[in-house]
Amino acid sequence: MNTTTKKVRPAKKLNTWIAPKRTALLVIDLQVDFASPAGALGKAGADLSAVPAALAKAASLADGARAAGAMVIFIRLETRGETDSPAWVERTRRLGGTPEKDLAICRAGTPGAEFCGPLLAPGDIVIVKSRYSSFVGTNLDSILKAKGIDTLVMCGLTTECCVDCTVRDAFHRDYHVFLAADACASCDKTLHEAAVQSLERNCAIVVRTDDVVKAWTG
Repeated sequence: MNTTTKKVRPAKKLNTWIAPKRTALLVIDLQVDFASPAGALGKAGADLSAVPAALAKAASLADGARAAGAMVIFIRLETRGETDSPAWVERTRRLGGTPEKDLAICRAGTPGAEFCGPLLAPGDIVIVKSRYSSFVGTNLDSILKAKGIDTLVMCGLTTECCVDCTVRDAFHRDYHVFLAADACASCDKTLHEAAVQSLERNCAIVVRTDDVVKAWTG
């Protein structure tokens, strides 16, 4: 179901909507294999030109959230051959790929799974996942509910995959979702823009990092 609403100006209401006591920042999959030329995507020749700016914006969001007392949660993909999704493996085969090679990204214990960009700080939470969505197979939802969190600001990599899946899952779990699109990136500008437009239309309010930080810190 697609819905169209009257255009709003989120910046005017953000300090109420994302009040620190009710809000968590989700920093999704800022890891070497997705973000660094030395990682899997970089070695495969992917266009990572949009990534550095997104990493800088994500760092600004994390700093602003901590300063305001909002919860900061780093999401980390870790994959293992024995726990790869059977559907993911079979889809790869049906598309002519080799699962052992094509799915070897962010493997647990490898440099590619390490964080890249904003640094963890004391008090930050790390959630380890093995699927695209940060909610699948993790205790993220229970952590948020235990802290009375009903609002999420999200950023990370990649826009059209793990960010998109996490935004949609959060919305379906009745969280208020704000997407800091300038703190997200993809290897394909068209895919990034399309994902942002789709999420804005259906699941999230798209905001700018600077407006979020201003709402948190004044």
